[in-house]
Amino acid sequence: MEDDAPTPGPARGRGIYLLPNLFTTGGLFAGFFAIIAASQGRYGAACIAIFVAAILDGIDGRVARLTNTQSEFGVQYDSLADLISFGMAPALVMYHWALMSLKLDGVTIGRIGWLAAFLYAACAALRLARFNSQVAKVDKRWFVGLASPAAAGLMASFVWTSHDLDWSGEELRYLALAVTVVASLLMVSRIRYTSFKGGGSGPKSDRVPFFFLLIALALLIALWIDPPKTLLTAATLYALSGPAAWAWRRRSPAARAAP
Repeated sequence: MEDDAPTPGPARGRGIYLLPNLFTTGGLFAGFFAIIAASQGRYGAACIAIFVAAILDGIDGRVARLTNTQSEFGVQYDSLADLISFGMAPALVMYHWALMSLKLDGVTIGRIGWLAAFLYAACAALRLARFNSQVAKVDKRWFVGLASPAAAGLMASFVWTSHDLDWSGEELRYLALAVTVVASLLMVSRIRYTSFKGGGSGPKSDRVPFFFLLIALALLIALWIDPPKTLLTAATLYALSGPAAWAWRRRSPAARAAP
């Protein structure tokens, strides 16, 4: 009978996957904390928070893949969180530590300080937007432009190391300006950087050469001995690796012929 037909219940709302988004929220919290800590002059804590955000950013995607909980919501949420943690936070940490001191050299130079911080934040936003729009088209072995977490690591490790050595931002304000501008431009460049994700397709696509494991082991030992200097060295070498590889390909005929 018609009366016996089941009545449709209320439409179920779309939910979100909790676990990967918890890691994303943790990274967002770390980036927000870095901004607050920098405004209070706690630069060491601010820089550590940025690196915590980078670790959580690396975990959330892997957790989503391992648990098969990828979603478009998670992708968009991760990008917005990255803009705070790797765009706004490093820019404001560098501004509070050094770039605001440029006002000591005059009003015009002082404006260059906050404009440089804005340039970094804007380039991080452009880098993330370009990555999202091209994620299905690019070779996963490479990043096009310096990835925003790597740029944030360069900025944060520079501040952390200098602060650890008792060098003030006022003393290094022009060097800080150069680091900020270079990191900004590398993010929006067309220079390729290795992603350390291996290559190919199939179950072995995430494999990397064995010597990467040795490098990671050496890095962990160095981090235990002196975290800020180790991170600054690693971030600087990685930032320079892209331009160095580009220059090598331009110079070497054999390298230019390689795919």
